[in-house]
Amino acid sequence: MSRFAVTGGRGFLGWHLRAALRESGTAVDMIPVGEAFELDTATAAVDGAARVIHIAGVNRGSDEEVAEGNIRFAEQLATALRAATTPPPVVVFANSTQSTNGSVYGEAKAQSAELLAGASSDIGAEFIDVRLPNLFGEHGRPFYNAVTATFSNLVAAGESPTVENDKELTLLHAQNAVDLLTGAAPLASLGTLQRVETVSGLLARLQDYAALYRRGDIPSTIDTFDRDLFNTYRSYTFPAQSPIGLTRHADARGSFFEIIRSHGGAGQSSFSTTVPGVTRGDHFHRRKIERFTVLQGRARISLRRLYSEEVVSFEVSGDAPGAVDMPTMWAHNITNIGDDVLYTSFWTNDIFDPDNPDTIAEAV
Repeated sequence: MSRFAVTGGRGFLGWHLRAALRESGTAVDMIPVGEAFELDTATAAVDGAARVIHIAGVNRGSDEEVAEGNIRFAEQLATALRAATTPPPVVVFANSTQSTNGSVYGEAKAQSAELLAGASSDIGAEFIDVRLPNLFGEHGRPFYNAVTATFSNLVAAGESPTVENDKELTLLHAQNAVDLLTGAAPLASLGTLQRVETVSGLLARLQDYAALYRRGDIPSTIDTFDRDLFNTYRSYTFPAQSPIGLTRHADARGSFFEIIRSHGGAGQSSFSTTVPGVTRGDHFHRRKIERFTVLQGRARISLRRLYSEEVVSFEVSGDAPGAVDMPTMWAHNITNIGDDVLYTSFWTNDIFDPDNPDTIAEAV
C-alpha cells in the first residue's frame, strides 16, 4: 500500500485530501507542525513516504502571526525532510495564487515555497509547487476565509446575503485541488478545472439551487462546476432539511408519488428489494449525488461524515414517503427494519462507470 505524509490533514483541504485518498487505498501519516511539532515524529512520517504534501498554513491573524506561522511550518517540514533516512521522492506544496501579489500572506507563502524547494533539492526529491486559487467545497468553515462557505451557510438557513464588493473570483473545488496535489490529475489541468465567477454570480447560483432544492428538485448537473457547487451548498442543508417530503396520492386503485425532478444532466435509476434485517450500502461518494426513496416497507437510513463518529439516522416508510439525499463524503447505508420485504428506489446523477465508480467502501 502506498503511503503519503501530510501537514494540515485535519483542516478543510486536508479533510478533503484524506477522503480522496480513501478511494485509492493510500495510507496517510499526519505531520503535526507549529507548537505540536516534534522532529522525531515528523521524520518518521516522511521517511519512506511516496509523497509529502504540505497543506498547513496560517491565513488569519496579525501580519506577524501570518508571516511567522507560514514560514515556521515550512522550516519545520524542511528539517524533517533533511533528517529522513529514506526521503520521499516527491514533495508537494499547496501554495496560493496570492504568493505573487506582494501581500504579507503572499510573501510568506513564496518564502515557504523557497524553503521547501531547497530542502527537496538537498534530498533529491521532485518539488511540485501547486498555486491554488479560491477553494470551495463541502463543510468549509463559514465566516472564515471562503465566501462560498459563508453564502452557502446563509442561503441554506433561508437568509439573503448581500454583496458588498462584487469582483471576479477564480474558484476551484477542493476535490479537484486534492487531485492536483496527489498527482491523480496533471498540474496542467488546473486551468480547465477552475472557474471564474463574480461574487454576485456565485450568490445567484446558490440562490437558484436553494429555490429548486426546497422543492426536492435537483438542479442541472451538466456542468461539473454546478455539480460541485451544488454538492457544496447541500452540505449546509444536511441534516436539517432531510428527509425530503414527497406527496403521496392514493385512491382505490393504489398510490402514486414523484421520486425526483432533475433539471439537466445524466442520471440513472435503480430498484432493490431487501429482506428484513439486511443492510445495503456502507459506502461513500466523492462527487456523485445519490437519492434513496423507500417505496414500500420500513427502513432506517444511516449516515456518518468521514472521520467523525456521529451517526445521523432517519426512519422512513413507504406509507409516508420521503427521500434522503446522500451528502458527498458521508458513509451511508439502508437497513430493512420492518417485517416485510423493503422496496427502495435509488437515483444517481451519473451513469455508473465501472472504471470510475465513485463508490468507495466505508462502514457507517
